[in-house]
This record gives sequence, C-alpha cells and structure tokens, in this order.
Amino acid sequence: MTAPDPVDVFHSYYESLVAGDMERLAALLADDVVWHQPGEGDLSASYRGRDAVLGLFAEFVGRSGGTFRLVVEDVMANGPLVAATVHFSAERAGREPLAMSGADLMRIEGGRISEVWLFSRDQAAEDVFWS
Repeated sequence: MTAPDPVDVFHSYYESLVAGDMERLAALLADDVVWHQPGEGDLSASYRGRDAVLGLFAEFVGRSGGTFRLVVEDVMANGPLVAATVHFSAERAGREPLAMSGADLMRIEGGRISEVWLFSRDQAAEDVFWS
C-alpha cells in the first residue's frame, strides 16, 4: 500500500483547519510532529508532539476569539516537502487586526505531517499581535 500523496495530505490539513475538525486534524499529525512557530513572541517556539501542536492551535483560536482565518493560495511539492503560499488574518481586542501573507513548508511522510516551518511577511507585527 502506498502512502497518500503529500499534496493530498496538505489539502486535508487545510480543510480540517477551516472546518475546525480537530479530530481529523490530529489524525494528520505524526505522533512526534515538530512545528516551528517563528519569531520572538509569546507563542514563538518549536512545538514537539501532536498534543503540543494542538495546544498551539487552541491558543490561536482562543487569543483571536475564533477569528483566525487561513486561505491557501498556491501549493507546490517536491517529494515529501509541500510548500504553500498563504494569507492569514485574525482580530484581537486591543490590537491592530492581523492580515498578511506568508508561506508554510511541511514535510509529510507516511501520510502524516512530520515537520512544519512557517514564514510571515511581517514577523514583528505577527509577534506583537499574538503576544
């Protein structure tokens, strides 16, 4: 049996995130997934393990009052690596609204997301928003 196409796994991740289907999303993450959240803000760190990554998602939802949105623009693959240009936005009391472009890079192995690196157009502004 062959593993699912990494691009299909990425699309399943995105669809799960948009739908708020955390159970499906959790199933797409490797047990030992590593999520590199860039910057110098409160949430900036490398998160290790499925539970830690799901906890980070919960922080995004909680801090933004459920307004966090992600729109995927282009998806490209090179073997197990999937890159996507994205646009994300959120609102938070007492902060300027967040709206910017970025890129997500995922390593997908065996049908699961094993490592993620994120890039933001204005990391300093994103740090201020989430902190």
